[in-house]
Amino acid sequence: MSLSIFLLIITINIVNGQQTSTLVFYLQDGGKGPNATVVPVIGINGKVWSYNSFGTILVVDDPVTINQNPLSTQIGRAQGVITVASLDGTNVNIVLSIVFNNVQYSGSTLEIQGTSRQRENLRELSVVCGTGRFRFARGYVVFETVSYDAQNNQSIIRLSVTLAIP
Repeated sequence: MSLSIFLLIITINIVNGQQTSTLVFYLQDGGKGPNATVVPVIGINGKVWSYNSFGTILVVDDPVTINQNPLSTQIGRAQGVITVASLDGTNVNIVLSIVFNNVQYSGSTLEIQGTSRQRENLRELSVVCGTGRFRFARGYVVFETVSYDAQNNQSIIRLSVTLAIP
């Protein structure tokens, strides 16, 4: 478990009297099959409910791992809601909680919110707060699609989180 903690925290700096930390972890995102972790729950009547269809709302419960291997150590879950918020389907609004269950951060959360331009490889969103070890945290997160399997609708997404913690 100490190896996962070492891999989780990349840097810690002091900037303007605040500690900043950079954490890197991976979402294992599955949108197909009996073990799907991203599922559309509602959309516009008469239209296909999908990642690209305006008005579709999806719920998320992705495993969060220490590296891109889906079998690597799980350190938490990414749980929340995605709303396709642009008419052309290019932007989604994300409200996502990273709920940690590893030893060091068990019970702590990071709250992520913002617009994701889902067709771009790098997408920056806000970290608006946290709980537990991340209480009062603020910062940003860069989502990067590491791999995407269109046939099975599986994605691996790297999250690089930069935080200022008072």
